[in-house]
Amino acid sequence: MRKITRRSFLAAAAACGAAAALTACGGSSASSAAASSAAPASSAAASAAADGQKFTIGICQLVQHAALDAATQGFEDALTASFGENVTFDFQNAQGDSATCATITNGFVSSGVDLIMANATPALQAAQSATDSIPVLGTSVTEYGVALGLTDFDGTVGGNISGTSDLAPLDQQAEMIVEWMPEAKKVGLLYCSAEANSQYQVDEVQKYLEEKGVTVTQYAFSDSNDLSSVCQKAADENDALYVPTDNTVAANTGIVDGICRPAKKPVFAGEEGICAGCGVATLSISYYDLGYTTGEMAVKILNGEADISTMPIEYTDVTKKYNKIICDDLGLTVPDGYEEIEG
Repeated sequence: MRKITRRSFLAAAAACGAAAALTACGGSSASSAAASSAAPASSAAASAAADGQKFTIGICQLVQHAALDAATQGFEDALTASFGENVTFDFQNAQGDSATCATITNGFVSSGVDLIMANATPALQAAQSATDSIPVLGTSVTEYGVALGLTDFDGTVGGNISGTSDLAPLDQQAEMIVEWMPEAKKVGLLYCSAEANSQYQVDEVQKYLEEKGVTVTQYAFSDSNDLSSVCQKAADENDALYVPTDNTVAANTGIVDGICRPAKKPVFAGEEGICAGCGVATLSISYYDLGYTTGEMAVKILNGEADISTMPIEYTDVTKKYNKIICDDLGLTVPDGYEEIEG
């Protein structure tokens, strides 16, 4: 279980430039029990700010790919814009391994960080298990109720956890597929079975597509080792594919593109990074902006301006985008209202 570690000591001079610059481990009872312990952490942070004391932020990122990298950068930039040289980031990349997320977050707790940022669902689940007192902010997490096993989730997790969601409306994603492929009879949903939020998304998209008369089949792979064979089967059996905000696919878009583009099978993606690598269209959010919003939430917590136990999960707007190169290769006509993905 390898991990990549980076410590960033950001100076006040850098802050000015940066400011201008992107399956459940516990239940609701654990989060509820933590509610009373989250407030002291915020109070302590407020005292530290008044004394000019430095904050140490632990960042656990599940895996390296464009979307998660952008969210981390946005998060760091927001905090640096407010605290300058008074904030230190302990960034660690779990290399796609959930067990390593647990090792990382437990290490953050042992070292006494002031706040944990958990980038992606397995990182959030690990942080939930690691602490009920240190503030934890998630980002790039699709559905917090599913991720944390909350049966009564109403938009606010409670306890010591809050954050931001990368969820684009799933009914609109189903509508996007039909808009582009009105003659499509069969759509395959490709996702990693180890990612709870991916399962949630494909279940919802399947429901909406079936309401439109489309035959839908789910194709689950366990990890990157069987992605190719499962993707090949999905491409062989369907008119088009849909991929949710799945971290394993995001880190392996070349595999999907190498199968689906030669087969002339369009891939519709849950986020822009996947679409840029192997898709034709997506409802896109800015992961940098998502991370920046998460960082702004962290600033409020550390300054004692907000109680994390009452902070609702925040969302961001979506934009319709398309991949011009793949659309041209497949001879697809772009509907009105879509912006070209840059780069």
